[in-house]
Amino acid sequence: MQYTASVNKLTQPLVQQLIDHADSLRLGIEKLKNGCTIIDAGINVPGGLEAGRIITEICMGGLGTVSISQSAYTDHWPLSINVHSSNPVLACLGSQYAGWSLAHEKYYALGSGPARAMANKEKDGVKVPVEALYQELEYSDNAGSTVLVIENDKMPPIEIVDKVAVACGITADKLTLIMTPTSSIAGSVQVVGRVLEVAMHKTHELHFPLENIVDGCGSAPVCPPHPDFVQAMGRTNDAILFAGQVHIFVTGSDEAAEKLAKELPSSTSKDYGKPFADIFKACNYDFFKIDSMLFSPASVIVTAMDSGNSFRAGKLDNALLDQSFGF
Repeated sequence: MQYTASVNKLTQPLVQQLIDHADSLRLGIEKLKNGCTIIDAGINVPGGLEAGRIITEICMGGLGTVSISQSAYTDHWPLSINVHSSNPVLACLGSQYAGWSLAHEKYYALGSGPARAMANKEKDGVKVPVEALYQELEYSDNAGSTVLVIENDKMPPIEIVDKVAVACGITADKLTLIMTPTSSIAGSVQVVGRVLEVAMHKTHELHFPLENIVDGCGSAPVCPPHPDFVQAMGRTNDAILFAGQVHIFVTGSDEAAEKLAKELPSSTSKDYGKPFADIFKACNYDFFKIDSMLFSPASVIVTAMDSGNSFRAGKLDNALLDQSFGF
């Protein structure tokens, strides 16, 4: 696969939009001593739905379109986020996936967005991606500035900021960090906006050829935020697990498309059947004890473009969604 688009250059106008309209979007803007720009989308400011929508497009590397609308496809939760990308592999796996683990002393967070594609480290004198996924994608990006979205309810220590800048090969004044606590409205929106991304990630885990993925779209209900981190995280996951809908367009045989459709829904996981917060608690809050096949949308359509046939699997679960959302 050969990708030439720069996810960092594509997102710079979106980052500038957040900065220019910070007041109306209810965002906080701060410059650190090292020059890094911090955009607060929910720690010390309210943030909101529109901020979350724009941040989701930033996470997708400027290669996805995101909208928020009213829908009647669930019983009690009409507000939905809708995403689509004509380059879903790069948009989702190459940018949106929260694949960068950041830690310093007691601070831990996951980073997502375009900066991941610029992060390199030296190995035997050769620069290689921090994440092995980029070697498989055969993609890296180079730009004069970059942005990383961090899921945490506390501002990062300066050591984290410097680490990100160094890994990306830029000075800190060319780095923007967007803070999106999961308990905030913007944070909820940008996590639920990963409905297509989790489908791409599970497709990759199922060893379906990524080069056969042509296009994709998805939607999921925007969950009500919760002040408790575990409950908030659980709701954002459950919005996708119990009511996420994805449509993927692929090349290749009908047999491969049908197999993907059958294996992709969240209900195929052995851990499916109760709210994510309960599963997380039962696993002693250890993500690695949770079946990785759980993280996927509830309902899937896979269209085989070579034949024009489509295959559907999975279903929405309104009862579990209501239980998770506190209805």
